[in-house]
Amino acid sequence: MATQDSPRTTRVEARIAPDALAIVRRAAELQGRSVSDFVVTAALKDAQRTIEQAQMLQLTIEEQRRFVELLLNPPPLAPAMERAIEARKRLLEGA
Repeated sequence: MATQDSPRTTRVEARIAPDALAIVRRAAELQGRSVSDFVVTAALKDAQRTIEQAQMLQLTIEEQRRFVELLLNPPPLAPAMERAIEARKRLLEGA
C-alpha cells in the first residue's frame, strides 16, 4: 500500500492545442491505449533519449581518427610527468 510520502503515481497536467490533442488521441486509439498512457510512454522515451544524448560524447570522423592515433602512438611524456613518475616509484619503493 502506498503512503502519502511515496505515491505510486503522480498527476501531471499540461495544456495542449485542440488539434494536437486530436492527433494524440488518434495515435493512442491506433495503438489501443489511453491518451494518458500514450503521452506518458512518449514522454519517457523522449526523456531517456535526451539523457542518453547528453551523456554521450560525439566525435567527428577526423576527431575519432586523431583519438585512435593518440591512443596507439601517444606523444612522449613531458619532463615534469617523467619526474613525477620517478618520484612516485621512489616513494612506493621506500614504503
